[in-house]
Amino acid sequence: MSLMISVSGIRGIVGDSLTPKNLTTFSMAFASWILRNKMNHALLPAEKKPRIVIGRDTRPTGKAISDLISNTLVLCGCDVIDIGVATTPTVEIAVTGEEANGGLIITASHNPVAWNALKMLNHHGEFLTGTEVDELLDIAEKELFIYAQWDTIGKISQNNRYDNLHIEKVLQLTCIDPAAIASQQFRVLIDCVEGAGYSIVPELCKQLGIDNIVPFACGGTGLFPRNPEPIEENLSTTIAAVKESKYDFAIIVDPDVDRLALLCEDGSLFGEEYTLVACADFYLKHNPGAVANNLSSSRALRDIAEKYGVQCYSAKVGEANVSEVMKQVDAVIGGEGNGGVILPELHYGRDALVGIALFVQAFTYWRTQNNGGPLTQFRKHFPDYVMSKQKITLASRDRSSLEKIFSDIALHYHNAEANTLDGLKLDFADCWVHLRPSNTEPIVRIYAEAPTKDRAEELTGKLKHDIEKRTLEH
Repeated sequence: MSLMISVSGIRGIVGDSLTPKNLTTFSMAFASWILRNKMNHALLPAEKKPRIVIGRDTRPTGKAISDLISNTLVLCGCDVIDIGVATTPTVEIAVTGEEANGGLIITASHNPVAWNALKMLNHHGEFLTGTEVDELLDIAEKELFIYAQWDTIGKISQNNRYDNLHIEKVLQLTCIDPAAIASQQFRVLIDCVEGAGYSIVPELCKQLGIDNIVPFACGGTGLFPRNPEPIEENLSTTIAAVKESKYDFAIIVDPDVDRLALLCEDGSLFGEEYTLVACADFYLKHNPGAVANNLSSSRALRDIAEKYGVQCYSAKVGEANVSEVMKQVDAVIGGEGNGGVILPELHYGRDALVGIALFVQAFTYWRTQNNGGPLTQFRKHFPDYVMSKQKITLASRDRSSLEKIFSDIALHYHNAEANTLDGLKLDFADCWVHLRPSNTEPIVRIYAEAPTKDRAEELTGKLKHDIEKRTLEH
């Protein structure tokens, strides 16, 4: 398969599409992009070398790739601060903490172990914008690299303080009360799928006041015992473990810890769409303000916003897009329906550690207001919607006619509010459906949400048929 390139970096299968050649090419391009920004925008004094933070998840290929990239950056004239195994949000915090010019995270997130990736951050510790990625790709394509002379190469240093600092920043949130959490005497299963959260997630939970923690796949080996994406079809073993023992809930993160999923005491999923919903509902009690998600996320967040009399905004799918909208509207909390929570009070990145703290505190608050109760009952506290997801594989000629197909569909469903910001979203009175071409695969994703499973599946099935029919006509 070919290398996948997006605003979050490059991604592929190690030894196949992700090779030493393209890793060094993009590392040199990133260093050169940083150096050009330094010269053009005076981000730091001329006599100081650019500083780049680097971190990685636990995959077996991570250390070798990290060493390769670090040495490449040094030979381009950059100083490297290596924070070792770290979550994606921890690296983002480290970039600003070190007043660095950028950051690189070696992680393929929820992809299988054979994959790895190079995620790129700017000096704000945020993913590059589309324009910045285009600038970097131009450097790589034209080989406009900047190299250091023998006496101006950079150096590599290690810094292992950012796990503790990240936890400290989460605990400093004014709405977090570890003593209240401790009073609940929660018994919690933690599944880190052998990823970067293996140490920091249990430690955060302990400092939040959860004394009875049972680690599950928290050895940090990087050898994922299952498909690491934290969705129901991949969690059968974790669900079984919860059903067999008396846990109050289970915390599940992906390998780079920017997504959070939760299991109720009976092994049922709380719902990844509802991670952000529960966190926002609690946070808005303390900090009212606008909220934001992406167009494929649950309408439940809008319902929560209406409850507090604030606005809910939607962005194109993608963390960088949501963050950009959050800045524009000064949103106090946001994220995506995949379990990603963004809290600007801390930083503009999806952060499962923030999600864990807000969620556990929210559950604690609800229990104190309701004389106890299980997580399944807490879940009933929120608006209840069901989502259905399908996809259609396209031929290249079909993709080119999608704009006309979407336009025809929007006209056909004239009783719906049409949004063409990211594909086509049709908002009906009690449900919605989103048709979105993938940026990395020749497919159209069809997401629908409705009050019932039957209605949601009816919507995705009908729109899939509408696309297929119009594809043949065109």
